Amino acid sequence: MAEEGKGKIEMNFQWWKMQVEDYLYQKDLYLPLVGEKPEAMNASEWAILDKKALATVRLSLTPQVAFNISKEKTIAAVMKALEKLYEKPSASNKVFLMKKLFNMRMSENGFVVDHLNDFNGVTNQLESVGINFDDEIRALLFLCSLPDSWNNLVTTVSNSTISGMLTLNDVVSSVMNDEMRRKTIGDVGRQNINQNNRGRSPTKGRSKSRGKLKSEGRTIVCWNCNKEGHKKNDCTEPKKKKGAGRRQGDDEGANMVSSNERTYDDLCLSATVDDNSKVWYVDSGASIHCTPHKDCFSDYDDGDYGHVTVRNGYQCSNVGKGKVEIKLSNGGTLILNDVRHIPELQKNLISISGLDRESYFVAFGEK
Repeated sequence: MAEEGKGKIEMNFQWWKMQVEDYLYQKDLYLPLVGEKPEAMNASEWAILDKKALATVRLSLTPQVAFNISKEKTIAAVMKALEKLYEKPSASNKVFLMKKLFNMRMSENGFVVDHLNDFNGVTNQLESVGINFDDEIRALLFLCSLPDSWNNLVTTVSNSTISGMLTLNDVVSSVMNDEMRRKTIGDVGRQNINQNNRGRSPTKGRSKSRGKLKSEGRTIVCWNCNKEGHKKNDCTEPKKKKGAGRRQGDDEGANMVSSNERTYDDLCLSATVDDNSKVWYVDSGASIHCTPHKDCFSDYDDGDYGHVTVRNGYQCSNVGKGKVEIKLSNGGTLILNDVRHIPELQKNLISISGLDRESYFVAFGEK
């Protein structure tokens, strides 16, 4: 318990206080919290009991916090001193907690239970400094803290009340039920994909993809002569050698991303370009479009959008999102929506799965 309590008090005093009190009750050390010695207990027994409770609390504190209460000699005095330090209703403390509550937002891939714990933690801290919200206000604040992908549920829940009054319990129950529904749909979808892919050869997969390309009316561009209307295998022009005829800055095995109108080539630029803010890499491992450069955005929303975990397990802060317009070497423009601003990244990444969600067709190959 002592190790678990270290460092938590500065983040959430109410949570730490609850844990300490519960632990003292479990160990029959709770009497000194009241501060008055029972008549049936002699002074020496009372002093030992108080000392045990005091030692338990001190062992749960970090050195920085323990230094502030080092002069206190009883458990009751220590708890009062800590309450003055961390529950004082100062204006700056109230402003900090209010900003934290209003800027709180669950990440798109976050869990409802974790977000609810954070939400309750901040509202409980506000109550400790004298700011109370009724149940309906808490319910509305919780709905406002959900990401954009939950907007349909927010509308449904808001219109489902007969009296027009929302309760936090009803809102949380609806949100958690919808989270379970989403998880079930996702599991069934992945299972169906795995079943459909069993025994499928790579050749069959490619044939089906090309047939779909024709049926949707996309323009086919030859990778050999760059003319429209036929594929490289059907080209009558002399076959170009590997790397021949490319413009400076093109990368071997360059990626192609096509929209519903026609194919855009040369999207993955060479890493030798001087201005790294203009270099975008098509990444099959990235689940979202992201960039460390704020000046790339043509439309931008500031905010706390959670964290993104990179391959080494490190979590990077997502501080904004918006729209990015990429000028292509062929004169076209690729518009990416819901691009995340992650300052700790080193490169601009275009997610293949993100392109798929935006109805782009992605093909890899040699020009």
